[in-house]
Amino acid sequence: MTTNRKTRKAGHRSWASRNQRIPGGNRGDIMSPEKRSRLMARIQGKNTTPERIIESAFRNQGFEFERHDRSLPGCPDFVFRERLVAVFVDGDFWHGWRFPLWEEKLTPRWREKIAANRARDRRNFARLRRLGWRIVRIWEHQVEADPAQCVLRVQQALERKAFRMRTR
Repeated sequence: MTTNRKTRKAGHRSWASRNQRIPGGNRGDIMSPEKRSRLMARIQGKNTTPERIIESAFRNQGFEFERHDRSLPGCPDFVFRERLVAVFVDGDFWHGWRFPLWEEKLTPRWREKIAANRARDRRNFARLRRLGWRIVRIWEHQVEADPAQCVLRVQQALERKAFRMRTR
């Protein structure tokens, strides 16, 4: 079965097969460890394509925001300080979208890496919430499917936070 953008459902990834579990773990890597390491080292952590799409949409809406504020837990991708809203644009693989469905495909090293990323995300989100921040998490596949809907979610969070701030 061939898949392309038009026919596959939003969020489906070849590494995140919906119904298939591989007995005994991974299927093996086709690259040498050195080549895989070089490839993975090239993956950006900031200013990824999904982030740039969302940033452009925010600017088109006239939103004022900060980028990658290192003073906040988790270094959110977008920060709306006046409304205490933090937005994270997360890659499906690195942050483990639907991780239980595909974790068995990974080697133990990668399984531990993604699990640690997910645990760190939960800790950072909890710390932000304790500080009074609202968190909006946007997944890579959501940006690909409907960037306008992603912006709408952020806009709704900004409006809810503003309403709560006015009623205190």
